Amino acid sequence: MPVRIIGGGPGGLMAAEAARAAGADVDVYDRMGSVGRKFLIAGKGGLNLTHSDAFEAFVARYRERADEVASWLREFDADAVRAWARGLGVETFVGTSGRVFPLDLKAAPLLRSWVRRLRASGVRFHVNHEWTGWDEHGALRFSTPEGERAVAAEAVVLACGGGSWPILGSDGRWVAPLAARGVAVAPLQPSNCGFDVAWSAHFAMRHAGEPVKAVVLACEDVQGATHRRQGEFVVSEHGIEGSLVYACSAILRDAIAAHGRAGIRLDLAPGRDPGRLARDLARPRGRRSIGEHLRRAAGIEGVKAGLLREVLGKDALGDPATVAATLKALPLTLQRARPIEEAISSAGGVRFEALDARLMLRNLPGVFCAGEMIDWEAPTGGYLLTACFASGRIAGAAAAGWIARTGGATVTA
Repeated sequence: MPVRIIGGGPGGLMAAEAARAAGADVDVYDRMGSVGRKFLIAGKGGLNLTHSDAFEAFVARYRERADEVASWLREFDADAVRAWARGLGVETFVGTSGRVFPLDLKAAPLLRSWVRRLRASGVRFHVNHEWTGWDEHGALRFSTPEGERAVAAEAVVLACGGGSWPILGSDGRWVAPLAARGVAVAPLQPSNCGFDVAWSAHFAMRHAGEPVKAVVLACEDVQGATHRRQGEFVVSEHGIEGSLVYACSAILRDAIAAHGRAGIRLDLAPGRDPGRLARDLARPRGRRSIGEHLRRAAGIEGVKAGLLREVLGKDALGDPATVAATLKALPLTLQRARPIEEAISSAGGVRFEALDARLMLRNLPGVFCAGEMIDWEAPTGGYLLTACFASGRIAGAAAAGWIARTGGATVTA
């Protein structure tokens, strides 16, 4: 009997590859009309496959789950990802930020080559199959355009994704059937997400969509430790989003959960000495407007000037010391994370305590999990995809091994 893999994203496809390489027959089921939809969207602006960080720095990106994910990456790390892509005819390069991309930056050629190789190896694909759980006999239940279908299963790999981008298939509906069978699942939460800020109508109308470049964001975690990171973000109609915000999103989300809100401080003039900045701003501006004076004395204009005006009243804008101090630590209050449907990825999922070392559910023998549906998270930068690949390889190989050991016994759910 084949290994049944539910989910045609990176984790599921890698599970299919590993199971087939181990000698198992493999069927892949996906609720969408084709596999790899989210993979393609992730590569829309340039497919970030992995990162060139040294191993210890790489695994530290997984925060509280660094030890568990490290065990996956010891079997399939960033170098292995690059070698795997090369085997599909896709060469990679390291960008200036340390991120690793295909030479052409595109996801579609790699996905096409991958699916073609999987089909050639004998992997069978079943699209428009939405998994809805198990029936009373332990068979997998699927909703299809032709009606409900039951499929017997000896070994199953669940690679259903998290709760972000439901339009592409990752909608979190798998939580209910697993929870009903006693699987411990941490609530799904947005990760790599934006946050709401109570902008004035004037500021939002004027600056929504504008990038804020070359800034340092400082925030405190729930233990009170301060974190600083330099980069850029984007002002949205509702608040803030973008790479710098995503890199801090787990800290900010947890702070909001603990305190009801999160405060950040923005250094809008990194590299500028506060004292020198204050002296430059204190020079007579003559007949120049405050906006022109900010531009000439501090290099602050556009959206950065708008942020300053949003925080300071008109009278305070005339005080050079106050303006200088605010430019170096502009405070913003984040009210809440944006909805999980808008997030790049999600946190939460099947708890590690519910899984054994080979990612099999302890109370559902023969059922394995892979990818984002497990309770880990990581920032963007190739870390998400690498862990999905690595966990998929482990789960797929383990599922094939389960079939070899059990000799055809159907999974009991």
